Amino acid sequence: MGNREALLISTKACLRERGYDRTSVRDIATAAGVSTAAVGYHYGSREALLNQALFEILDEWGDAMGRALVPDADGSARAHFARIWESLIEDFGVHPDLWLASMELFMQAQRQPELKAALAEGTAQGRRGMAAILDGVPEEEVRESSVRTLGSVHMALVSGVMLQCLSDPSTAPTAAEVLEGIQALAVVAR
Repeated sequence: MGNREALLISTKACLRERGYDRTSVRDIATAAGVSTAAVGYHYGSREALLNQALFEILDEWGDAMGRALVPDADGSARAHFARIWESLIEDFGVHPDLWLASMELFMQAQRQPELKAALAEGTAQGRRGMAAILDGVPEEEVRESSVRTLGSVHMALVSGVMLQCLSDPSTAPTAAEVLEGIQALAVVAR
């Protein structure tokens, strides 16, 4: 493994341990076993390396989530949806550092136009991925209307529940409560 790859792997570990704002160039370089100058040489800046590492972590999570949540051939849509929420809420509890780092990324994007553009693209991919999982089709087959409705609304729900889990895990909703709330919203929206 070269220095570039070592830096990326070390940055992912630092993001999980320290978060976006508290990860320094020295932390990354020390973990990778390289000089601090290697960060600038290979990535241009600390922020560019942090951003790439965080996007890769989120992509890896999305891929793993998509593979883990493929519905059973005989499974009901409701059971599949319940498993999705159980898995999401469990992941929020197991990896709060990852989700906190993703929230930090949104804050950083407000000050960095190039990051904001990349984040917008990542959000669009996330909507499509959510819609694909829920529709049970490959991402390239998801209808654009499903991306804009199902994918967007589900992403909003996921983000909101994630914030609740991060701010107060003891009172955050369970998967069963999320499902019950969605059913209540469906009644109100009729």
